[in-house]
Amino acid sequence: MIRLLIADDHPVVRAGLRAVLECEPDFAIVAEAATAERAVELAAEPGVDVVLMDLQFGPGSAMNGAQATAAITARAGAPRVLVVTTYDTDADTLPALEAGATGYLLKDAPPEELAQAVRAAAAGRSALAPSVADRLLERMRAPAAALSARETEVLGLVADGLTNQQISQRLHLSQATVKSHLVHIYTKLAVDSRTAAVREARGRGLIR
Repeated sequence: MIRLLIADDHPVVRAGLRAVLECEPDFAIVAEAATAERAVELAAEPGVDVVLMDLQFGPGSAMNGAQATAAITARAGAPRVLVVTTYDTDADTLPALEAGATGYLLKDAPPEELAQAVRAAAAGRSALAPSVADRLLERMRAPAAALSARETEVLGLVADGLTNQQISQRLHLSQATVKSHLVHIYTKLAVDSRTAAVREARGRGLIR
């Protein structure tokens, strides 16, 4: 029996996931969490094999899903984390996978694909949405042209309208470092402005 914890701030989503997963004879829903912090607490208790983790939680949660994943997987003997979300940009996938997520699935995945991903995660195998897997392969084939996680984070803040000074304060970096990241981003994306970089990155699915 694979024991599951569902972490999502939307009650309707939790109910939908529960309805789908409870149809599988080898799954048992043992807990639900509406905040990332609660998910971390419940995942630390014995009796959870896989956590189904959303990435974005409401204002009641100070952590996001990637941060919760890192907190969960940092413990010895921790359950596996399978991200189940609506977001599939590099700005979302890279932090989650770097935090220790075993798999990454989108909420529009068919029920059978979700069940397979849960079983794969429980066995320690990767389970990735096709769009996520394709972009990871592209990064491996052309690593010099791929944005790093930090560059993706910086460009995401540029897209949000933040200035270099605001980005430096948000990420605790010097303004010179922020400018350096932007130079690398422009080179990799073959653009020459902030607006063009954001447009190109969105077109490639790198940022939202």
